[in-house]
Amino acid sequence: MDALTTSLLELGLPAAALGGGALYAKAKHPRAYWTAVGLPLTISRIHRDYDAVMEACGLTVEPSFWRAMAAQAANRDSKPEMPKIRGFRGSATGLRVRLRLARGQETADVLNATERLRHAWGVHAVYAAEVKPGVVDLQIVGYDVLRTVQMPRRAVAKAGGLLRIPVALRSDGTPHVRDYCAVPHAMNLGANQSGKSMYTRNLIHGLASQPVALVGIDCKGGVEQRPFARRLSALATNQADALGVLLGLLVEMDDRYDLIRAYQGLPGSVSAENVTADIWGLPKKVRPVPIIVLVDEIAELFLVASRDDEPRRNQLVTALIRLSQLARAAGIFLEITGQRFGADLGKGATLLRSQLTSRTVHRVNDVESARMGLGDISNDAMDAATRISPAMPGTAITGDTSGVWHQIRTPYRSLAEVAAQCAKYAHLTPDLHRLAAFRPQTASAAVPPQPSAPPIYVPVPVAE
Repeated sequence: MDALTTSLLELGLPAAALGGGALYAKAKHPRAYWTAVGLPLTISRIHRDYDAVMEACGLTVEPSFWRAMAAQAANRDSKPEMPKIRGFRGSATGLRVRLRLARGQETADVLNATERLRHAWGVHAVYAAEVKPGVVDLQIVGYDVLRTVQMPRRAVAKAGGLLRIPVALRSDGTPHVRDYCAVPHAMNLGANQSGKSMYTRNLIHGLASQPVALVGIDCKGGVEQRPFARRLSALATNQADALGVLLGLLVEMDDRYDLIRAYQGLPGSVSAENVTADIWGLPKKVRPVPIIVLVDEIAELFLVASRDDEPRRNQLVTALIRLSQLARAAGIFLEITGQRFGADLGKGATLLRSQLTSRTVHRVNDVESARMGLGDISNDAMDAATRISPAMPGTAITGDTSGVWHQIRTPYRSLAEVAAQCAKYAHLTPDLHRLAAFRPQTASAAVPPQPSAPPIYVPVPVAE
């Protein structure tokens, strides 16, 4: 019986009522339960059982010769060496423990023991990350933070910035950030009702308030992206318009490279600090606005109904490949969504996919779809994507070519909320001269009210 329970019993609270209240709080309000009960219990458990747990988990080494000699001289048993605790930092979702590794240990030793540590300390998950050589942080997660997504406000505010959008929550309780400067192009895969659209809504919600241009390609007649038209600099709702938008972006890209070359100039004609190879090195007064291209369903750009459509399809694919290969330095970024993205789409599909560094895979209907997105990143990530439950929409596996991957879940945002955010920041919508013909026509009327029926995408608590 822990100290908190004992003190409450001394106040006259019945044990049954106390236990029932604790179980209710743990199930319905896990964040409050962890802060009030779980966190202090876990810290006390770590202090009490630390030596035994380290030894049982194989995180000890033989003492040095001099330590063994000193113990023998003092007529006592020599104890094995183990990582030393250097500090605790609690949060509303977990606990961070900083460890100083013992002589001869490495970060991989702790990584291999995280599952055993999870069971030994009775927590939801344990992650390990190297801070510097010899120092490792254990990130302990107290409960399933993905069951009901609550984005940490302070961490989100700290992680955000220009072209840095916190779009989801990771399984370790930290925000997942889509950083276009670090990873310019991305792919978002998933079956119907898996959460792809919700991921895009969170992305648009974050980008709407930033000085960027949003270009939409939605060949489903615009049903997904038209509600955001007041914040879109261009919108294509069919293949013909999509080709026009992509060709316009290629011309825009060439214009930007001409501007960059003008600021490289001949030796001596441009100051050393102004010589650049991308738009970020240009002076702010002439720097063009970044462009985010949002493709809703990539298959619609690849598929053809007859031989007459093949030339247009080839032009679409070629334009996309050129943008994926060349447009990063010009400040043009691709965000491509689809249900599948493999060679079965036709010529050019695998080449385009190879240029999309960031991969996010929601629930898929077959192993091959998971392999398309994550097979060249990590087999473990691919296996994790195939185990996503339909009862957890918005859950996904995300990673990049570095091999690092995370499980994430996006918070629910209604279509009306994102449309209102786009209307609020409509004054930030830049005019792109090369895409002026595709600027969507918007009415000044307010967004129509949504039906009162509950939305399809609602994070449903999973029974423990």
